[in-house]
Amino acid sequence: MKIAIIGAGINGLYLAWKLADAGHEVSVFDRKQRVGDNVVCSGLFSSRILDFIPQSQKLIQNRINYALIHFPKKTIRVNFSKPFFVMDHTELDRIVADLAQDKNAKIILNQNITEIPTGFDRVIGCDGANSIVRKKLELKNPKFRLGVLEIRKGKTSADFVETWPRKTGFSWRIPRGDDVEIGQIETRPGLVETRPGLVSKVIPEGLIVPRHKTITLCGDAVGLTKPWSGGGVIWGLTAADILIKSFPDFQKYRKRVKLSFTHKMVLGKIAVAIVYFLGFHCPWLLPKKVKIDSDFLIKIKK
Repeated sequence: MKIAIIGAGINGLYLAWKLADAGHEVSVFDRKQRVGDNVVCSGLFSSRILDFIPQSQKLIQNRINYALIHFPKKTIRVNFSKPFFVMDHTELDRIVADLAQDKNAKIILNQNITEIPTGFDRVIGCDGANSIVRKKLELKNPKFRLGVLEIRKGKTSADFVETWPRKTGFSWRIPRGDDVEIGQIETRPGLVETRPGLVSKVIPEGLIVPRHKTITLCGDAVGLTKPWSGGGVIWGLTAADILIKSFPDFQKYRKRVKLSFTHKMVLGKIAVAIVYFLGFHCPWLLPKKVKIDSDFLIKIKK
């Protein structure tokens, strides 16, 4: 089939790689001048990234085993059932772009897409939180949060991240090996700190999958981000695999992705609400140490 993918981020490029490998004629369109330019995302990835992109092994800068959550009157240690890796997100995108091109996928840059492309058997919108494809399909927007981050110099080999919850969001500190990532997410954008050196990104939260037979969405365009962290790479790639296995049946993809993620999003929101309430109002009820699967909160089976 002849396939158009809008957006050369990690999800669009991964889909291009796998669909081209399956023998389809794939074209990826993106407004950037170069793959990976202007990427505003945290460099923290679950070790599951290696299940999807084994070639990313060489990008690992640091290994993260646990997180410290600092509430005003209590700190909780959260051990991860699977470690996290610190990687360069820009380089990760470029690795996947090379894999896609090796399978003869076309990556067409400097394209300001304002309409859904015609002349294709299937169109997949991987064009981010403010998806043009979603807008043209007249679908509702997901809920939005605002994230900002900056990279500060300072070599560290610490194997943990730190977070500071707020009633409307949280801030974090991630040791990256040769430097440190500092960030903040807020549900009320006016509370986000702004100053030189900070870069920002809209973080969607929802599950907006069209009913269309030949056009669909994946990744941030769907709003697939974790309620507790705002991270979306593993969820997006998981949805991409569902799409690939369901292809070319976009109705089947819609049903399977909703079945896979709806309960995870609901349970995640409930868990966040409970932990935040206890952390700010009844901290003595929270354990000092817990262990979770930070991609899905609960253990999943393949």
